[in-house]
Amino acid sequence: MKSEIRFSGLGGQGIITAAVILGRAAALYGGKHVVQTQSYGPEARGGASASAVIISDEPIYYPKVTDPDVYVIMSQEAYNKYGSNVREDAIMLLDPGYVTSRPACRFFEVPATIEAKAQLGKTVFANVIMLGGILEATGIVSYDALERAVLDSVPKGTEENNKRALAIGQELVRSQL
Repeated sequence: MKSEIRFSGLGGQGIITAAVILGRAAALYGGKHVVQTQSYGPEARGGASASAVIISDEPIYYPKVTDPDVYVIMSQEAYNKYGSNVREDAIMLLDPGYVTSRPACRFFEVPATIEAKAQLGKTVFANVIMLGGILEATGIVSYDALERAVLDSVPKGTEENNKRALAIGQELVRSQL
């Protein structure tokens, strides 16, 4: 098994953090081979941001994502750059509050930003909601592995809200299956 996942959005949405957490879940707690890369504009917040993860049962010899199986898109600019030419058998999770276009592949509308604010009081949890959505849509890692990686990565005192964020993401995708 080999999966290529591309996260994209705006700086400040936790795009790179989400990819790092997913990679950590697969490598440290899932026993997989993982490569994670990232790119972002010169702006700390608001500029384009992208990150990618390759997860494989076998060693990875080329670290660049060339043909993603899974996309997480959290801004229209990111959709225009990365999501408009996806292959039909890919899976895309998009935040409908920020992305107005729809792809030709299977997709899930995950209103992560709105739900993070409404249910958890802060939009900072949107990226973890997307991770819960990926888990539900793909099963790419186990729940236990992802939860452990999230809890390893988040600030102390936010653990319960991050666990809730994972559950919210799962439920948002589950309701569309």
